[in-house]
Parts: sequence; C-alpha cells; structure tokens
Amino acid sequence: MSDVRQTHFNIPDVFWQALRTIGLEPSAVLRQARLPVTLNFRERRERRQVSTEEFFRLWEAVAVLNPDPAAGVLIVTRLDSTTLPPSSFAAFIARDFRDGLHRLARFKQLCTPERVQLSEDSMSCTVTLDWLRTQQPPPALLIDAAFATFVELGRRGARVPITPRSVELARPQNGNTALAEFFGCTVRFGAERNALVFDTTDLNRPFPGHNPELLEMLNPTLTAALAQATAPVTISHQVKSALRRILASGRPDMVEVARELGMSERTLQRRITEEGSSFRQLMLQTRQEMVRHLLTEPTLEIEEIACLLGYEDTNSFYRAFRTWEGTTPARWRAMQAARAH
Repeated sequence: MSDVRQTHFNIPDVFWQALRTIGLEPSAVLRQARLPVTLNFRERRERRQVSTEEFFRLWEAVAVLNPDPAAGVLIVTRLDSTTLPPSSFAAFIARDFRDGLHRLARFKQLCTPERVQLSEDSMSCTVTLDWLRTQQPPPALLIDAAFATFVELGRRGARVPITPRSVELARPQNGNTALAEFFGCTVRFGAERNALVFDTTDLNRPFPGHNPELLEMLNPTLTAALAQATAPVTISHQVKSALRRILASGRPDMVEVARELGMSERTLQRRITEEGSSFRQLMLQTRQEMVRHLLTEPTLEIEEIACLLGYEDTNSFYRAFRTWEGTTPARWRAMQAARAH
C-alpha cells in the first residue's frame, strides 16, 4: 500500500532563528538551496512547507555557506530552549531524560520529516533516525544537529554533563575533532548506520524543570496535531496541496503534480478518477480557495494575487473571477470587509 500521509512539512520559526546564530541569513540559505525566499515569510504559512528532499537541500546549503565542521552542533547549542516549538519544548519539561526522549521521539514529526527510533535494553538506549518519503542519505550536518539535539535535551533537562556511550556515523572520517569534543565520547566513522547510544542509567536522571501542569495542557494539542499529520489523506487533498505550492510558477499540469507527489501521471489520473473528480476540477477548486483567502489580505494588490495564482495577465484573472463570483475581485474584497465590520 502506498504511503498517503503528508508529503510536505512545515519549517518552524526556530530553524530560521538558528541559522542566524551561526551567521547565516535565511534568504541566502534559501537561494543556495534553490528554494523560494517566501518560505521564510511568516504571513504565508502555506508556502513554508517543503518536501524531505527540499529539507535536505536546506541543510546542504548551510554546509556550503558555513563550512565549520561544528556548525550542526552550534545550531543546537546556541538556541534558547524556550524558543523551541511546543513539540520540542515539551521534552525539556518532562519527568526525566527517558520521558523527554520519548516525547521528543513522538512529536518530532510535527517539525521535521523524520521518525525517531528508540531501542532500550538493560545497559543502553540507542537512538536512530528514519527519514520519511525519501531514499536519499541525509546530509552530514543534519545528522550532527539531530544527535546534538538529543544530547542537549539530556544535559539541559537534567542539568548535568551527560555523555553518550558512543556515536556511530556512516560517513567517512574527515579528520576533525569537533564532534568528539562536543559528545565527549568516541565517534566511530564509516559505521553501518547513524546511531547515538546512551547509558541506561542516564535515562533515569530527573529533570528539575519538570512541569506536569504545562505538559497536561500541551499533550492533548500535540497528540491531536500528530494524529492529523500522520492520518491518511485523499488524493484530491494531496493534489490541491501540491497545486497551492506550485501555482505561482505558472499553469501546472498533471505531469508536474504527479512528479511532485512521487507517482506516475497514469497512477495519479487513476486515483483522481477513483475519487470521482478530475484534475481540471481540482485545479479550479484550488484557485477559487486560494483567491478567496488572498483577497482577505488587504496588503496584497490584485495584480500580485493574479501573479501568485499563475495567471499570465490580470485580465484573464478578472474574467475567471467574474465567472466564479459574478463580480470583480475589488468589489468582492470590499463586500467581505464590510461583512467583517
């Protein structure tokens, strides 16, 4: 059975903040990664989603612009824990290190396209990562940052200098000692996997900042968000989401959308038909939904909205809108503003 869960992921604000702590501007990283600068626009949430491959390109761009071998570690250690999104912050106010690790593993998919695997026995706990919806190996800097996150969770949460038992990295040795200095243990390069191993006794260390009342408030919201993020979605929903991401680049056809969703054009056509819809109908619905939303933003000019929806000229947009709503975009916007008042 094909994986019909979400194909794209939101980039949390903390990621852009973290880039600045190592001297990088988000816009420069986005250009290096060949991604639209609108991904960093706070007011356009829909445009802040990326695929796993695009997420990897962001980290590869960071490595190019900041060649410091410790950059992945610095991104993590220079952040204030209180600026983290709720899905990560909840781990820092957990009962103990074990509880924090499990909370971080459970909710990390809300921020990044990864699945955290925890394997514990009487002596050790091994942390490994699976990257969702890709066959590409993860960038080295991303692995460094991910493992540093787990170590920092233990050190900041327990307020003691927790040292992993071992770190295994699949990439070859580069001769730099920055990682060994941070982790405080032997880092084995050229391993069969990427793995971080903790001593089981460290998992029992209590977190002095444990806040059960705040956790009780956060947990239902995070659980509901995770259920929504991992729930199966219809192909129509996936197609409309893909169209929202790529409409501004022109008039996307089925071939482009199929490529975006990782399937053949024939498969996409079959699945759309099985749901009783058509590509043309989904395109129309997506444009109608987007234009109604964009017209509620008073700072956007109508010409800009037409461009964002992939229209070649404003006149074509006006004709289409009048067909949908029976009036002009400007009059429709005015009516909505009057209703709001």
